[in-house]
Amino acid sequence: MADEEESETIQPDLPSGRVKKIMKLDREINKVNSEALFLVTCATQQFLEVLAERSAEVVTEKKRKTVKLEHLRLAVKRHSPTSDFLLDSLPFPTEPLDNQPADKSRYRTSAEKPVPAGTRTIDRFFSSAVGEASNGAEN
Repeated sequence: MADEEESETIQPDLPSGRVKKIMKLDREINKVNSEALFLVTCATQQFLEVLAERSAEVVTEKKRKTVKLEHLRLAVKRHSPTSDFLLDSLPFPTEPLDNQPADKSRYRTSAEKPVPAGTRTIDRFFSSAVGEASNGAEN
């Protein structure tokens, strides 16, 4: 039985090189031990699996098919150890789940899609570039 346990190796699905880069973003960390990297990678994978499972439970409760930010926030709120550190890091939802119109068409045209904050449409970009070019030609 001990031979069976020793021959079974655990391989995390997350790329350890990526986890190492994220760990080294902390200025206090200069070197990362391979055993520590393995443990952090496995713990991160397990944390993400639990978070995905709880988010999926919220989705099935709400009778939806797609996991959205609101579902993730609700799953985090329900799990107190996670909500203590993660809830403040999650962005706030743009619109509540219950206020979505039911008869709205599934596909929207590009004119109906909301523009992210701090961006401008390509028409405004080119119209301002043309306006600047014509002002430069007059000088």
